[in-house]
This record gives sequence, C-alpha cells and structure tokens, in this order.
Amino acid sequence: AAGALNHPNVLAVHDVGQHDGAPFVVSELLEGETLREKLRGAPLSQRKAVDYASQIARGLAAAHERGIVHRDLKPENIFITSDGRAKILDFGLAKLTHGDGRQSQTEIPTRRVDTDAGAVMGTVGYMAPEQVRGRRVDHRADIFAFGAVLYEMLTGRRAFRGESAAATLSAVLREDPPALSESNRNVSPALERLVLHCLEKDPAARFHSANDLAFALEALSGATAVSGEQATPTHAPAGRGVRRRELIAWGVAGAALVALLALVLPSLRRAPQEAPAAATRFLITQPGEGEVSGAPVISPDGRRVVLVVRDAAGKQSLWLRPLDALDAQQLAGTEAGGQPFWSPDGRSIGFIAAGKLKKLDVSGGPVQTLSDAVSVGGAWNRDGVIVFSRSTTEGLYRIPAAGGTPEPLTTLDKSRNEYVHAWPHFLPDGRHFLYVAGASPREKSAIFLGSLDSKQTRLLLNVESSVAYAPPGYLLYAHEGTLVARPFDADRLELTGEAVPVVKQIGYTMGNARAHFSVSEPGTLLYRTNPAAADTQLVWFDRAGKQLGTVGAAGHYSDIRLSPDGKRVAFQRFDPEKGASDVWVMELARGTTSRLTFDPADDGDAVWSPDGSRVVFSSMKEGLPNLYQKLSSG
Repeated sequence: AAGALNHPNVLAVHDVGQHDGAPFVVSELLEGETLREKLRGAPLSQRKAVDYASQIARGLAAAHERGIVHRDLKPENIFITSDGRAKILDFGLAKLTHGDGRQSQTEIPTRRVDTDAGAVMGTVGYMAPEQVRGRRVDHRADIFAFGAVLYEMLTGRRAFRGESAAATLSAVLREDPPALSESNRNVSPALERLVLHCLEKDPAARFHSANDLAFALEALSGATAVSGEQATPTHAPAGRGVRRRELIAWGVAGAALVALLALVLPSLRRAPQEAPAAATRFLITQPGEGEVSGAPVISPDGRRVVLVVRDAAGKQSLWLRPLDALDAQQLAGTEAGGQPFWSPDGRSIGFIAAGKLKKLDVSGGPVQTLSDAVSVGGAWNRDGVIVFSRSTTEGLYRIPAAGGTPEPLTTLDKSRNEYVHAWPHFLPDGRHFLYVAGASPREKSAIFLGSLDSKQTRLLLNVESSVAYAPPGYLLYAHEGTLVARPFDADRLELTGEAVPVVKQIGYTMGNARAHFSVSEPGTLLYRTNPAAADTQLVWFDRAGKQLGTVGAAGHYSDIRLSPDGKRVAFQRFDPEKGASDVWVMELARGTTSRLTFDPADDGDAVWSPDGSRVVFSSMKEGLPNLYQKLSSG
C-alpha cells in the first residue's frame, strides 16, 4: 500500500519482493526516532505537536485519496526524522476501500485483505469504536486514531487507558478521554475542540476528511502565529439592516493604527507528490494620517489592494496599494466612496458613493456613474455584468458594466421578512452568485444561491455574513466571530463538508453582516481582525482635549447619547445570549447602569427628548424598523 503512494509524509517504498522464500521490502533510509521514542511519556509543546500533526494529516489525506486506510496509526508507526519531518510507517494492516481510477481493483497491491468479516484489526487504545466492534471501517477510523495520537502528543498520556486490554476497549466504546487541560493547561481551547472532534464515537460526527483536518490544523497554526491584531469594540448586532452606518464600529474607540494582514492559503487539494505550500504573512499599514475602515479588497490576481480610508477631517475615499510598493495612492474621484469591488481583469473598480453605483479605471480616467445604489456591495463577472442592490425595498439588480438600464434579478421574500439582498459574489462559472438575504429577527438572515439565468434562488447557509468563494473549492464566511472555510463543489453548487476555522476574531460590521476579508483567484486571503471580546472605557475630555477622568466600568458601549442635562447617557449594548441589542442608561455621577429596553428584537439608535423625560429608539420587534418611545425612568 505504501508503495502506491508518493508523499513526503509517507515512508517511500521502492521495492517489494522475495529472496530465498523470504519476503523483503526496500524503503528509504530514515534517520531519527519514532514518535513513541520522542514522547518518552512527556507532552510536546503545542507548536511542535501541531506541526507534526499537520504533516501526519497531509500524509493520511494522500493515502485516503488513493482509497487506502491505514487502520493502525499510533506513535510507534510515526517516525520523526532528524530534520523534523513526520513520516507514516507500516501499512501492514492497510485496507483498500476503493480503486484509484487508473487501475482495476485487482491490480492494486493491496487487493488482498486477509481478515474475515468481523475481525478486529488494530492496536488497543488507538482503534476507533467501529474497529473495536469489528464493523466495516473507512478513512474516518484513521481520523479517530489520529485524534488519539494528537491527544498523547499534547498530554504525554494515552487518551484511552485501562488496567487491561478489555478495560481499554471498553473506554474507547463508552468513555470520553480526560480533558486536555487536566494534563496540559497550555493547550488552547480551539485545539482541544479539534482533538475531541476527531475522537467522536460516531464516525459521521468526526472531520469529513483528512484534508479538512489538515486545513483546520494549518489554520490553527496560522492563527496562533499572527501578531499585531488590533482590538476594536463591538457595536450594533447582526440583523440591524443597511440603515446602520457601516463605520460605527470604528468611531467610538478613536482607534490607533489598525493593521491588515495577508496570507497565502495553502493548496488544500495538492497532488500527493507536491511539497506543501508555505504560508506567507505580512502587515499592510494604513496610509498617512488616514484611518482604514471597513473591509479591504484584494484584486483578482492578488497583487493590489483597495482600502477605504477616512482622513482627519472625516472625509472618505478609496486608496490603491500595490503589494510590491510601500505606499498607497488616493484614487481621484472616489470621494465619499466605499464598498469597492474589482472587475475580473483587475483594470477597474466598482464602488458606491453618495447613493450611486460608480466605476473607475485604476490606470486613470474619469469616474462613470451607472445607477442609484445602496451601500451593500456589488459583484462583476467576466461577461461584463455587475450585480448590485439599488434600494432597500427591492432585491438585487443587474446592469452592464459599460452602462445601461438596471434589470431586476432577485425579489425580496416577504414571507421571510427580508428587507435587503446584499454582498453579491460570483462563483467561478460567472453565472451563479451568492448573496446575503437580510431578514427581521423572526426569520434569520442567510446566504442564498442565485443565477443570472433564472429567478429561482436556493437557501445555502443559515449564516449572517458576506461570503466569498476561495480556490480550489471553499466558501469563506464569518461564523461566531471566526472566519471559516467550508468545502464547496462549484460545479454541483453543493456544500461537501464541514466548516473549519481560518482566522479568529475576524472583523465584522454588525449593522450589515459584512465580514472584513477578501480573497484572490490565486488564493491570497486579505483580512482585518476585530476582537469581539474587547471592552471599551467611557472617558471625559474637556474642549481642549485634556482627559478629565473615566466613567463607569469598562464594557461594551456604542451609540452614546448624552442627556440634555448632562447627567445621564443612553447607549446601546449587545446581548450575546439573545443575539440582539438593547438600550441602556448610565447615571454618570455614580457610574451605574440600568437596562431600558427588554424586547427580543434589536433596539438602538437612542435619542433624548428635550426635557430628558423620554428616550426615542428604533426597534425591529414588528419585523420592520420603526421608532418607539419610552420614559427614561424605565
């Protein structure tokens, strides 16, 4: 079986034969030690364990792609070379699960499986529950064994152990391993979740494939290696609709330098003989005295970045930054511009400014106005069609990039209380596109699939986030504060696996579901972070800019409104348990807060009446945004 593979993380087998009636195997010479010898009963560092685990997962993925299941993965069968490479050894119990498409089943070297139905094959403590029961196994049994090995690398102890082999087998079938934190407090929660995901008793609950597992590990490794992330306060919750201004999340904290980060996504479906692609990470600083806001957008070829920049006077425009240059240049004619998106050839940029859809040739020339539009993005395909939203009372429209009459493309579904279709994104065929359907709290916002050739749409994901397709076959979107990648077949237009994390604390505009990332065709990912857990502190300043003192405890504050007498402040606070925000009031003299609204829907945008006796606020509790008033005493 190993001889059928050619992968840097699998032992190379050069020949198999017999000599004087005795079998022999000729393999590559390895210098180093087995993982069992390297562990010696002590845990490895998290960084080293994740490094080895990523290599092992890639080796398993190569085997599984050829239909080979190892069935006996354990520290004794993993070799660590003197230069730090992990090699999977000993495919003696390997089982072929299907042909590789180039040979008939009988021609594969592993065509004989000398076990009867119901026979137990493997090593006690590393066998999956289905192996213990003697049932049919597939690649997911190797994922279980992988989880047991990674658990041991992180703790120095076996995941399943008993006083006898029978007791250990019983533990595999019925017990969960002790928490990783009991043996190693330095293990991150995300890594512990990954290990437990591998050790699920039900094969269907484990990682869908070793490829997904390898991607999750590489993403986890990248997330712990990135530095320079800027904490930014969280403000209005998802589901507020486009009426919430996009830049609110950047105005309260008076943010200093906010860095952007770019990395090259590793090839997730590389051929077994190819060396793994290395990730490259670097920071993109904001230009001059300006403040970068919103989501950065990378060009289709991955060589240039468009930034939305607000200057010291509060004026906003678009800036272009080639990645082979140190400076960004302001694009003339883009004043008040935002929501940029690239043409497929990278020569032009579409954007929204002053309620208009516009486009600009980046090499120079005048700005062309195409249509009325709202600030929820656009998408441009190779046939010269731009998809965008013309108003908040209609669905998406299409318009020729050269100019013309907009034509309706999607219709708001009133049965779902949809109030906007936003953030369109074309799939590789240039005919199908994804978009976010914003809906009221009674119906959650979601990602839908649409087509230029049909009015029919299809629900794809119950997620409130902008979405993008990433090669070779993933959808990227934000989920619970993390940028994730989910396997997607762009030909069949179907999701094919589970989501895995890529970037933690991804930037996100709570008012319109915009996740702050973009991806190029070569696979370069550009994003900015926005830690959702960051607290902010209210501070008094005098008119000369001198700090006079702090107000109350640190917490989540947005939409701050002083009462007419200056003694109270109304503000908006997000409640993660109900997934919506409420209006609160603080007594400034004592720093105490009290909740003013208790609706299950989203409340915010509070203003005081002139005498301070009432507070007027907006709410979605009737399915559409309306204004309500309440006595400020509660």
